[in-house]
Amino acid sequence: MKRMIAKVAGVAAAAMTMALVPLAGTSYAAGCSGSGSGCDNLGPVSQGCDAGAVTYRTATADGGLKAELRWSSTCQAGWVRVTDSSGGQWWPKYGYIEKWSGAGTGFIRSLSVTFPNPGSDWSNMLGGSSYYYRVCIKDSGTNHVDCSTFW
Repeated sequence: MKRMIAKVAGVAAAAMTMALVPLAGTSYAAGCSGSGSGCDNLGPVSQGCDAGAVTYRTATADGGLKAELRWSSTCQAGWVRVTDSSGGQWWPKYGYIEKWSGAGTGFIRSLSVTFPNPGSDWSNMLGGSSYYYRVCIKDSGTNHVDCSTFW
């Protein structure tokens, strides 16, 4: 009886392991739907939206700060990727993505991320291809804001 239980347990463990190991060449679909706000506030990497993403707009600020509007056509969602190449920040600076119903006429929401000092990071996403987006950099010490054009 013990031998039978051990055999069944071994087969079950092997089956579980095979289910967790991806097959070579398997492609995974994005984890959210970008047709509306299905990707809103979800991570681009965790949802598989970062592969093949393109930079459409960039905002820059003094001191080597850059905010990029990254867009995934697969997920129909965007996010801001921030980079500080200097590491010379005296106080926190933020990069954020804004979602608008019109080019500057109907603000919907924004998501932000703190610039690392130095390095790169990114925000969660805002989705939907029928909206307008832009990215901005805000210096919390001076309240100065630099934004890209709308896309």
